[in-house]
Amino acid sequence: MPTVFSRILAGEIPARFVWRDERCAAFLTAAPLTDGHVLVVPFEEVPEWTAADDDLLGHLSGVARRIGATAQALWSSPRVGLLCQGFEVPHLHLHVWPAFSGADFELRRADPDPDPAHQDAVASRLRAALRAAGYQEFVPGD
Repeated sequence: MPTVFSRILAGEIPARFVWRDERCAAFLTAAPLTDGHVLVVPFEEVPEWTAADDDLLGHLSGVARRIGATAQALWSSPRVGLLCQGFEVPHLHLHVWPAFSGADFELRRADPDPDPAHQDAVASRLRAALRAAGYQEFVPGD
């Protein structure tokens, strides 16, 4: 049975995509910790990171680093969070977000109902920044 992430990646469920390549995609999470909080998700349905091969983990990590560095510059955050947890959805995914303090790592502080117009603007800003950083071939249109 496909996961919710597989359905998002297939276009069955809408999402605010900021990256798409041959192995993975990244989109804004439904419950952000900060502006620019994305999930990097492989197309392959791997249940958790320990079940992924080294090549896939390396690819996801590289994409997360590129997005994280771009988001860090865009929002002027001192750090970028990276989390691989997977309790909500049994499909490997990396959380990446601009972090301003240790409090930004507390999942219970995530916004369960962000304003859709604000999220659209966040996605648009991040896509523009990724294009400006040289990743235009991986950034979907607005």
